[in-house]
Parts: sequence; structure tokens; C-alpha cells
Amino acid sequence: MTAEGAEGGPRASEDEDRARRHAVVIGGGLAGLLAAHVLTAHADKVTLVERDRFPEGPDNRSGVPQDKHTHVMLEGGQGALEKLLPGIVGELLDEGSPRVAMPTDVLQWQVGHWYRRTRPTTHVLTGSRPLTDWVVRRRVLGPGSRIETVEGAEVTGLLGDATRVRGVRLRERGLPAAATAGTTLEADIVVDASGRSSRAPSWLAALGAEPPHEEVLETGLAYATRFYRTPAGLTDPGFRGVYIIPNPDQRYGGILMPLDGDRWSVILSGLRGNEPPTDDEGFLDFASKLPHPVLHDWLLKAEPLTPIHGFRKTGNVRRRYDGPGRRPAGFLATGEALCAFNPVYGQGMSVAALCAVALRDALTDPRRTPTTGRVQRALLDAARQAWDISSGADKNVPGATGNIPRGRPVDRPGDWYLARVQRRATGDPVVGEAFRRVLSLTAPVTSLFAPPVAKAVLFGPDPQSPVEPQLAPEG
Repeated sequence: MTAEGAEGGPRASEDEDRARRHAVVIGGGLAGLLAAHVLTAHADKVTLVERDRFPEGPDNRSGVPQDKHTHVMLEGGQGALEKLLPGIVGELLDEGSPRVAMPTDVLQWQVGHWYRRTRPTTHVLTGSRPLTDWVVRRRVLGPGSRIETVEGAEVTGLLGDATRVRGVRLRERGLPAAATAGTTLEADIVVDASGRSSRAPSWLAALGAEPPHEEVLETGLAYATRFYRTPAGLTDPGFRGVYIIPNPDQRYGGILMPLDGDRWSVILSGLRGNEPPTDDEGFLDFASKLPHPVLHDWLLKAEPLTPIHGFRKTGNVRRRYDGPGRRPAGFLATGEALCAFNPVYGQGMSVAALCAVALRDALTDPRRTPTTGRVQRALLDAARQAWDISSGADKNVPGATGNIPRGRPVDRPGDWYLARVQRRATGDPVVGEAFRRVLSLTAPVTSLFAPPVAKAVLFGPDPQSPVEPQLAPEG
């Protein structure tokens, strides 16, 4: 971004511009690591500020509240990671992250029907969040890295004024504010990658700037997760995952996926009023309420490795830093600090990678000066499809709350068409492939209206979906 202002001003030469720039990134999760990596090509110094101290290996840390839950890296996210860190997907696989073929490997139930287990059209990585973060951190902060880290420190505010951000205020984590009130870190660019709990809106208000409008949609979904080991000698069940998706008529969901270290993760989810419990007996009883016993039967034979961890911060929140209002140059938000999704859709890590690619492309676009406003809009655009998917589905959940318009007459034709897409995706390979590519963020939503897909959706016969889960893939 230009040093002169958010939306204009002369552009210095690349060498001069870089020589006087210091970029600070708040948050050492996936979004922060990738943003810092991108910024090393555009700043003389990049500092990554993280509340925790990074573990030496793929271990849990308190600053990632969901790292004890199931995570997936969609194919769109994998492609973005490869653009930023060539070979990184191979490193994840080498370290044990499972690669699961969809729909071939998974028993998937949606809208009252099972999916046919046809040839794979997309793949997801299902390694644990600590493993994924560690492999990326190893590359980004490894030997030769130009990124400096400040660990065990909390950002308490921004330096500057309503026209330009000039750094951050810090304090050592765990100490009272007065103990380190004078600690500051000056910077030309500040990127907030602190996640859905970001406090940047209040920091901006303290500078006299306008905080962003927040779009919120909350279904009341809650989930609980436990990791397991398959008992020795247990017969191969014929599948590598189970995915039962709740809907307005069936409010219980469940996911089984393989993990690194010969482990498995199980998530049980329920909408408001049907929250899964976190005790052993209640967890199993909840699983028995799913529309088929396949996951419950698996749980009865598996060996628990961890306690059951619950999570309830599942609302969709989008902060419109691109909207009208007086905001300072030099400040950007990315990842879930910009756009946080209902985690049931598994989009967070992939969008973090897509945002980093958008940051890279916006900063190197030869046609346009990379002003703060333009770069922020590019970041929002990178998250737009995931937002449309998660908020578009959640707005139709009974009892959903928030400030996003729902039930508008203008939306009804699109909702009707997409409902037909979901129903036909279970048994029609053409519709199923198109639907999965959109959900995996490798194809735009408009691809669902391509002639072959639209013909099958609008005029094709009702597909013959399996009545029971197929315990073996189709030949």
C-alpha cells in the first residue's frame, strides 16, 4: 500500500517504498502467518505479534480455541496454499494429514438422502489444526525467514489517528495493563489476523475512526468433539468418513473424519435447543438420535483418547471494512478478523489462504495502486463465496437471528433452485460434481447454472439416491 493515503497519492518506487516500511501482523494463526509471508516481499521488516508462545511441534495452544475440534482444508484452500508455499500440501501429507476423497470415501447424508459413492471429484485434507499450523509455521518462520516474532504479547490498541495507523500498543500477556502501558511498536502497515474475537473495531473507534458495520447471522448451532483411536483388530468398515448434515426438519448433525497419528475425530452438532452434551453417556445418547445408526455404532467400538470439548461461538460475522466510513490508511483485516463463518462448513482455514493470495495479488497488481481501500476490498472478495454459502444456508434455519435480511421474495427463486441442486446432488453425478466444486471453493456459484447442470436440475428425473449408506464405493 502507498505510504501517502488510503485512496490516492503518489506512489514511490518499489525499492524506496519497501526500505521505509515496517509491517505488523496481529495473530500467529494460519491467516497471520500467511499474511506475514506475503508482506515480506513488500516491507523491509515484518513483525508477527502472537498472544501465545509457539510450541516446538504440532501441539495445541490456547490462542486457537477450536484446535481441539475437527478441521478440513478444502481443495480451494489447498490450491491457495500451494500458490504461496509451493510443495506445502506434500509436506502436510508427509506429516500424516489424511487426504479424503469426496464422495468416494465418505458416507454423506443430506436432505433426507444418502449420496452415491461415485468417483472422487474433490479431496479434503483432514489433519489436525495443530499439525496444519505447525507445518505452515515451519515453512514461514523457518531458516532464512525475514519475519520477526513477538510472542506472549497482546495488542491493546492502535497508534495513529483517524487518517493513518502508525503502529500498535502492546503488553506482556498476563500482566496488568499498567505494567507495560508504554510499550509500543511503530509500523506503516498493521494487519489484523486475530480471529473472530478481534477487538479492532473498538481500537479504531478509540482513534476517532468509524468501526465497520458488522453483518451477523447466528443459528444457535453448538457442537462437541472427541478424538478416538480405532481399536486394534476392528474390521475395516468400508469408509473413511461420515457426514450427516442437519436441516430444518432434522436438527442433529455428526461428522467422523480421520486424523493424523492414526486417530479419528467425531463432531456432534445441534441447533438451538438441541445442543450436544459433553459427558460420555450424553454424547453417545445424542449420537443415537442421528437419522442413521452408522456413526453411533462406530462410537460404541472406538477408543476415546480425549475429553469431549464443546464449542458455541458459531455465528457468521462479516466486518464491512470496505463500507462507507472514515478509517485510517495502513490498517487491514484478514481471515476471521474480517469474515468468520459457521464452522460446520469447514471454510475458515481455506479462506485464510485465499485471503493471503488476494493480498499478494492486490499488492503486486501492475494496473492499480494498492491503496488500503482497494486491498481491503480484495480481501473481502476472497471471502465472499464462502460467506454466501454459509450465510445463504444458515438464513433458512428456523430460529436464526441477526441483521441479515431473510425470507425476501427476491431470494425465493434462487432458494428454490439451490434446494433442487442439493436434492439432486445426492444421486446425479453431474450435479454432485458441480455442487462439490462450489463448496470446495474451486468453482464459482455461477457454475451451478451452467447448461448441463441446469438441465439436470430443472428437467432431469428424480435421482435414485441410496436408501441406506453404501458401505463400498461404486465400481
